[in-house]
Amino acid sequence: MALNKNKDLKMFYSISEVAKLFNVSETLLRFWEKEFPTIKPEKAGRGIRQYTKADIEQVRIVYHLVKERGMTLQGARDMIKRDKGGNVNRNVEVIDKLKAIRSELQAIGKDLGGLV
Repeated sequence: MALNKNKDLKMFYSISEVAKLFNVSETLLRFWEKEFPTIKPEKAGRGIRQYTKADIEQVRIVYHLVKERGMTLQGARDMIKRDKGGNVNRNVEVIDKLKAIRSELQAIGKDLGGLV
């Protein structure tokens, strides 16, 4: 779930962009904001949410714990609270890199399969 390289220059992302990035609903993101105090996008005029890269990283952690690892909301909150050294964030980064590598290897495998 890496950010698009062209979008890396952006300072803020809309809730719809973040929802699309994680393939979740905007409603779920709003719910997670209430459940996880670490997710706190700025609100512009009329309450429009503006997510920074730091906010997106917090969403990524919650997404990993709840959606990928299947933790309860309380379990995820407790793990984030206990994680003072940033281990969860590092683990999520490593998992994302491994997923990207797996995807590249699968693409190479398909290319090689066509050569045989």
